[in-house]
Amino acid sequence: QVQVVESGGGLVQAGDSLRLSCAASGHTGARYGMGWFRQAPGKDREFVAGISWSGGSIYYADSVKGRLTISRDNAGNTVFLQMNSLKPADTALYYCAVAIFSPSGLWTISNVDYWGQGTQVTVSS
Repeated sequence: QVQVVESGGGLVQAGDSLRLSCAASGHTGARYGMGWFRQAPGKDREFVAGISWSGGSIYYADSVKGRLTISRDNAGNTVFLQMNSLKPADTALYYCAVAIFSPSGLWTISNVDYWGQGTQVTVSS
């Protein structure tokens, strides 16, 4: 079992930056992919970004390319999402995701084995 805990959400203004963090624990020795999804009210959960264990493979949704950056610190099994130039359209509940078998390409919900509880990001105009 893997425990996944996010932090770093909040209320910001359009154009501001925010950094989300996610720590995964358990399943000692596993080399899993980590990523982020988000879900806005009334919408489906959508993929945002994913990163392989080594960090050598990184994928982004087209809507966030150039503004959001995913990275990870394997020493602590922690993944980060640096969000710059935030827009009101980025407002959503952001979920950290863990995939035992790191996907090749854009992630889907079916790739995810463990989810965090979600952290709210609200961007005001």
